[in-house]
Amino acid sequence: MKPPEPSKSTGEQPKQAKTLQELQRENEYLRAEVAYLKKLDALVRAKQQAAQTKRKS
Repeated sequence: MKPPEPSKSTGEQPKQAKTLQELQRENEYLRAEVAYLKKLDALVRAKQQAAQTKRKS
């Protein structure tokens, strides 16, 4: 995953509002990345657990 690229505006928005929008976009991206990594971790753990259970039987 690559981080979102900052938008190029025409300068109509004040600097503070632009920064807030960029931070909101970054926050949304990071939340999605964390959710993805949590799901990936859960899948890896489930696969490992299934492999261990299979070896025991």
